[in-house]
Formats: sequence, C-alpha cells, structure tokens
Amino acid sequence: MAKPVGPVCNLNCSYCYYLEKDKLYGKTSRFKMDEKLLEKFISEYIAAQNVPVIQFIWHGGEPAMLGMDYFRTVLKLQAQHHRGKSIENVLQTNGTLLNDEWCRFFAAHHFLIGISIDGPEHIHDRYRTDKAGKPTFARVMKGLELLIKHKVEFNTMSVVNDYNAQYPLETYRFLKSTGSKYMQFSPVVERIAGHLLPEALHLLAGSDATPGSLAPWSVKAPDYGKFLCGVFDDWVLNDVGSCFVPTFDSILANWTGNMTSICVHAETCGHAGAIEHNGDVYACDHYVFPEYRLGNIRNEALVAMMYSPQQLRFGRDKRDALPQQCKNCEFLFACNGECPKNRIIQTTTGEPGLNYLCEGLQYFFRHVSPYMDFMAEELANERPPSNVMTMARERLKQQPVSKKQPPPAQQRSTIRPNDACPCGSGKKYKNCCRNKVKS
Repeated sequence: MAKPVGPVCNLNCSYCYYLEKDKLYGKTSRFKMDEKLLEKFISEYIAAQNVPVIQFIWHGGEPAMLGMDYFRTVLKLQAQHHRGKSIENVLQTNGTLLNDEWCRFFAAHHFLIGISIDGPEHIHDRYRTDKAGKPTFARVMKGLELLIKHKVEFNTMSVVNDYNAQYPLETYRFLKSTGSKYMQFSPVVERIAGHLLPEALHLLAGSDATPGSLAPWSVKAPDYGKFLCGVFDDWVLNDVGSCFVPTFDSILANWTGNMTSICVHAETCGHAGAIEHNGDVYACDHYVFPEYRLGNIRNEALVAMMYSPQQLRFGRDKRDALPQQCKNCEFLFACNGECPKNRIIQTTTGEPGLNYLCEGLQYFFRHVSPYMDFMAEELANERPPSNVMTMARERLKQQPVSKKQPPPAQQRSTIRPNDACPCGSGKKYKNCCRNKVKS
C-alpha cells in the first residue's frame, strides 16, 4: 500500500488511525513522495512480483490532494518500467475532492476507486467530518455520483463503529442503492494511551502493553457479530453472486479449504506492507509505529525489506502467537485469530493475545455455518453458490411463527413495500409486518 501523501488529509474523521502519524516526521516534513523516490518504488515494486498483472494501491491520508498531474507522472513511470506486465491502479479516496476532470482521468486510465462512506447521512456524518467539524456526506455523494456519471468502476469501504453497528440492514441497503457491488466492512478497534506527551502517538499498536483505554468509537464485539449477521441475512436471501462482501467471500474460501485473498482471515500475514511518502517501509498499514519500521527504500531494496527476518517473523506471529483458547476453537479454520492488531484482551484463563472481536465473530460463525456448509458443497460439486438463496428462503419459511418478528424500527424505513419481508414469512413486506407495525 503506497501512501505518497502520508497522513495528510482534508478531513478530520474522529476514528482515523492515520492522521496522527505526522508526529513521526516532524513539522518540517514535506508530505509528498518526490518523483525520484516514486520511480524507485514503482520500478522495484513491479520487478519484485512474478505475476502478469501488477496492482498498485494508492492510499493516504487523501491521495487526491496530490493533484492529477502527480498521477499522470505515476502512469508515465509505470509505462517506463512495466516489464511487459499489465498495470492496474486502485485509489482510495474520501470522494470530497472529486470533480468531472478527476473522473474523466480515472475513466480514461481504468482506475478502480475505493470510496470511503459509512452509510446514509446520519451514519456517515457521525464521525466523518472535515477540519471545521462540518459534515461531509453531501460532498461524498456528489463525488460518487460523478464516478457513476463517467462510468468509473468503484467499491465502497465502510468503517464499522459503535454507531453504525446498530444499523446493519440500513447501512447495507443504502450502499446497494448507491450502486456499490463490492462492499468492504472494516471494524474499528483502537486503544488510546494515557499520560502521553502531546507529540507522542496516542493510539497503541495491537501488541503494545502500554496501559490504555478503548476508544469510544470502537465497535463492541457482540455488536460487530450482530452487524455481520444482519448484513449476511439480507445478502444470503437476495444478493449472492450480484453483490460481494469480502468478509463473506474470505470466510467461504476458508470454509472450502482454499486460500483466502484477505490477510485478516489468512493463517499468516506480512504481505501487506506500507510505504510512506519519505520511503519508509512498515510491516503493515496498521503497524506504522517505529518498532515495525523495516527500513527505507532509498537505501534498501523493497524485496529485501519485505522478506527480511523481521517481516517474516511478523507474518508468522499471526499464527504462532495465538493463545491456546484460539487453537482449541472450532472456528479457527475460518478466523485464524482475525487481525493481530485487534488481539488486545485476555482469554478466560488469563492468557494474553485474544482478539477483542472474538465473541462477535463466534456468534457470526455459528449463525452462518449452515449457509457456508451449503455453499461449500455447491462449489465442491461445481454448482453456483448462489443456489444458497433458495435454501435460505426455504429455511426462513420453516421457522416457527413465534420466531418471525417484525423488523426493528431502525430498519423499517429502508424496506420497500414489495421487498420480501425480513421476518421470513415469504410474503411481501406490505402484506406482512408493515401491517403488524401499523396495528
């Protein structure tokens, strides 16, 4: 993951873990990867990969703050060093700086754009504000509409926090309504250190034993499990094969015994390094702390840093440092301890290193087990996993009437009259629970 603008951003999202990284570089730092360093990175990154298609991921901060000419230079350098390989570019943005010119550029050069949006207005604006504390939803939606206008391929990335975790169905259906077909849901779990000097980093690394308190925006473990279940229940009834949720795809890959493409659910990690604007390379985007710095590309080869003993040990520790409670868990094959950055609590026997989200993840795995088993069986027999939608609808019809409850008030506003009723009756909402709510 390349961060050519470092932590510089035009927004001031409350839960952002990256804004404070400017403290690592001092007030005089110029937060822009210069062209010489950019060329060295692009050349080494391409040379290091023995695959026909190379994907660059441009992140921040807000990479659009670098301006369009910067990315014209990126394309020029990629063309010079492509080595006969196809090059793809992914740019993650908050969307507020996009205009017609940007979107024409993205379309012309086939950029995939990741839009950071947490849900409908009341959800998105809860934490995603600008430097003046003003809401950003309208500006993000304008940027998203321009991407659609210019036929730019986009995905959505939503941070699951303490607030939107209460609105799984509303969040999911809103994202679908924007045209998003690929939705990443990233749980936020952060600890804030106490009694630190202003110039020190306030957020703690997952392995840091420094005393600290859970950040107030962190999602509660049970709520995260219920959020995933809420999204999954709608997805498995209506959208398998047409909408893609990486969390579900990744877990299904583990369920079938195949290798997942997402490090969070992989047995080991260490392949998702991050390079900063000044050439510093870190073990991971979530581990930009001095103790996880691998070196600098100005004087060390990128491939040497990524395959250094330090980085290989970091990757293996995801598996090797699991507490015994995880090793004995029936869902270890699906979870693999999730992300090490979230392993901040103790097991029931007092052993450190348990994932904070464990309770919610177990709740989710138990809930989806029948559907994952079914989809795994369909894949094994070379049938489409989307057949699970028929199975899911039949299961809902067979539920005892006592379990068929009207949807929560927070979800009703997003259900259309002709939608299948979420209670599982098999009827349309207008002929089922909508009338029960009114009465």
